[in-house]
Amino acid sequence: MANSSDLKLDLLPAMQGPPARLLESLDPLFWQAVRFVTVGISNVTIDVLTLNLLLLSFPTSNTNLLLLYSSVAYALGAFNSYVLNKFWTFHSRRATTGSELLRFAIVNVAGILCSDCIIWLMAGILQPVAANTILWANASKGAAIMGTAMLSYLGMRLWVFAGASRTKESEKKRKHLLIAGTATGAQKKQSSDHIDGVSNGTESALSETKESTFRTSRSLSVVLPAYNEETVIAETVYSITSILTPWVQDFEVIVVNDGSRDNTKAIVERIMAIDSRVRIINHRVNQGYGAALVSGFEAAAKDLVFFTDSDGQFDPCDLAPFFSQIEKYDVVLGYRLKRQDTWMRKLNAWGWNLLVSLFLGVRVRDVDCAFKLYRADFFHKHRLETSGAMINAEILYKLKRFGYTYTQVGVRHLPRRSGQATGARFSVIVRALRELFTYAWKWHREAA
Repeated sequence: MANSSDLKLDLLPAMQGPPARLLESLDPLFWQAVRFVTVGISNVTIDVLTLNLLLLSFPTSNTNLLLLYSSVAYALGAFNSYVLNKFWTFHSRRATTGSELLRFAIVNVAGILCSDCIIWLMAGILQPVAANTILWANASKGAAIMGTAMLSYLGMRLWVFAGASRTKESEKKRKHLLIAGTATGAQKKQSSDHIDGVSNGTESALSETKESTFRTSRSLSVVLPAYNEETVIAETVYSITSILTPWVQDFEVIVVNDGSRDNTKAIVERIMAIDSRVRIINHRVNQGYGAALVSGFEAAAKDLVFFTDSDGQFDPCDLAPFFSQIEKYDVVLGYRLKRQDTWMRKLNAWGWNLLVSLFLGVRVRDVDCAFKLYRADFFHKHRLETSGAMINAEILYKLKRFGYTYTQVGVRHLPRRSGQATGARFSVIVRALRELFTYAWKWHREAA
């Protein structure tokens, strides 16, 4: 529910004068430029270090070979540039596509050609007057870097990641609409593009929802995988049950305790003693995130199945618009509007989404977002095979393979209040990659 400060923030733009609005519009652009410059410094560092390592390892005064060294150095800096600029400078949360990579490659090829032209010109000027090869090579490289910086920025802002800023603003508007709609019961509707299990498009739809009168006739199973969540599990369960009570007449909350070594099991059992809608499944040892979800899905006894994490990083209020969408689609997938994780976890997620897209042909905004609503018959008809972090990718692949339809809705992602995430552990990543390669090969053979 939105508080008064949320609603006041929405009214501020209307009360500001033109100078304030001008400053407000320039401020994001200024910080975007600061981020771009910061990324540029890291690119230059990689670029120059690579060039000098090549010059020290394979000395040369040949201009053509120097151009090759410079191109290799530029390419390594370009990879760094893509990752940091996409997710940090321009805040692009769209799935990586072939066309985006092609645009980025074209901008960088143009940058390489521009850089090489400047180096060729500067080398012709400096080589006769500077005897030290490393000196005139670096002077030429410095001129090339300055000359291509503006080309790179404009190319990324206006073409490669075009619309990223608009997407960010629209996500903020969707977030405010969702908060305000939950607080006041105001209707909200957003146009969207159709997406199903075979299509490559995406959709973000917020349905008309009224908190005071909203109610679904569907029964619901909520699955909560939990591993060492003693500090937040009680609050998470209470939040879900209190929010769902006026919405859903018949629901259950299934906590899957995946071998927790703390008091998670005891806390849930105390909740069960006073709320019969809550039950627990215990794994004697930790079997993995996927195995916990599978146990919960198999135990679900209601019409719909919703799962989320037990760490309190999602707001159950955001589930409201999912119920009208599940009447139109087989599955409603949440995606995080602004992910509250470390840059390393964001980088891991980007790489994972890219691999899932390449190996399984699954293209969604947020593969592993733990906020999804399914029709339960999917789990009755299809056996899940993976047991680690691969589980969401497997479900999405089978939705696509067997022709199920799905839509995507943006949800808020909250900072983790306590505990420690395990998804970025090396052992978890290795297990996910092993399952991805193994099952991608298996499923492609089955589909052939």
